[in-house]
Amino acid sequence: MSLLPVAEALERLLANAAQIETVEMVPLRAACGRVLARDLVGQRDQPPFPASAMDGYAVRAADVAPGRTLQVMGEAAAGHRFSGRIGEGQTVRIFTGAPVPDGADAILIQENAEVVSSDRIVARESVDQGRSVRPTGLDFRAGETLLAAGCALDPGRVTLAAAANLAELPVIRKPRIAVLATGDELVAPSGMPAPDQIIASNSYGVMAIAEACGAEAIDLGIVADQRDALDGAIAQAESQAVDVLVTLGGASVGDHDLVQAALAARGMNLAFWKIAMRPGKPLMSGRLGPIHVLGLPGNPVSSLVCSHLFLKPLIARLGGQAHRDDIQSARLVMDVPANDHRQDYLRARLVRGDDGVLFAEAAPRQDSSMMRVFAEADGLIVRPPNAPAARSGDMCEVLRLRPI
Repeated sequence: MSLLPVAEALERLLANAAQIETVEMVPLRAACGRVLARDLVGQRDQPPFPASAMDGYAVRAADVAPGRTLQVMGEAAAGHRFSGRIGEGQTVRIFTGAPVPDGADAILIQENAEVVSSDRIVARESVDQGRSVRPTGLDFRAGETLLAAGCALDPGRVTLAAAANLAELPVIRKPRIAVLATGDELVAPSGMPAPDQIIASNSYGVMAIAEACGAEAIDLGIVADQRDALDGAIAQAESQAVDVLVTLGGASVGDHDLVQAALAARGMNLAFWKIAMRPGKPLMSGRLGPIHVLGLPGNPVSSLVCSHLFLKPLIARLGGQAHRDDIQSARLVMDVPANDHRQDYLRARLVRGDDGVLFAEAAPRQDSSMMRVFAEADGLIVRPPNAPAARSGDMCEVLRLRPI
């Protein structure tokens, strides 16, 4: 089987994925980061009455001129309106957010009013009609569409929903991602590994990536290289109605690589296997009924690189969100040899110069088992297939892993 280019593999993966249709109601406190499933419509006018935008005096604009004395009839504060009506030559002390009294059409701000007694002020300047008054519905009207279905809810949008008098919002259900690590050599952290075993680490990074993208991650634990154990774990994923089953390791065709065979025996339709990329060549994709299957390599770095390139876009598509890799231009600070037929993702440290230019330095060793190198990397230098040698000072593209 020939190696599939990265771009084509991603296109096939996403072409086979559709937005989750299940809608659930969540309280406002839990809505941030979710995707709105239906249009959000205002339940009331905001503000629901003409409101003062400043502290001062509610007036009739026609009555106000420099040196004109006005009679103070009372007070209006936020939540406490003045119940009467302002007549000619009258005013009401008013505070920000308070309803503008009937008869008033402007606010004389307090800096432009001289208090001469407890019930008299003198205006220092004129005001125009409507000055410092927020009219009814200035922000929005009842029945008006405020947010469209499909938008990602951020703090500002959640605040708007609260202002629209909505305590719960309809959102798309979070994609459920089950992660299954496989291999006799693996022991969970804090375990007691035998001399021939290592600590399993991939699951935690993959689940963290999934949750950062808005998914619900389900840990299926570690399964030994035994068909019965694999069948049980796959059945568990099916019983939990997950949207994506991510397997770690065991997807090749060696004597101890049983994952692909176990999935095929349960009816998985293999979409593709083996990608023209480094690290991450043995990546596998398929469908097990309604479940997307993503078989990631067993090496920690490979699994995380593949998660950034394939799992994140898949989660976004299922969750109704747009995804765009954070690709930026950078200047190399070391020479890079010519590339072969696979697309390389070199772990690199990134530094931004005083002029704003991003500089990239690849780690000297790129072994896919070296998680420390990945943890210290700020991004991945992307080297296309068959790219010629590059010199220090040449420009390159980097996939950022963290802000710089």
